[in-house]
Amino acid sequence: MKKYYCYILTNKNRIVLYIGYTDNLKKRINQHQKGAGALFTKKYSVVDLVYYEEFEEMKIAKSREKQLKNWHKDWKWNLVKETNPKLETLILI
Repeated sequence: MKKYYCYILTNKNRIVLYIGYTDNLKKRINQHQKGAGALFTKKYSVVDLVYYEEFEEMKIAKSREKQLKNWHKDWKWNLVKETNPKLETLILI
């Protein structure tokens, strides 16, 4: 079954957040890291994956992305810290 992801990236200094969704998380993160992702991520060097959620339907992943984009920045950081308290860059295998 195909998987879909909603993810959060940040920059080296852990100041800027970027939220997106995709059906291939590893490929999409590689695109961001090579500067081929969104212009925002390239401009602000937002390439460190710190959080993601997995879904079985694209519309749910997209809906979650929109929901998170409307959250206050503190709420987003709290969500990330629930599963990644040290704000470490997640490595995808």
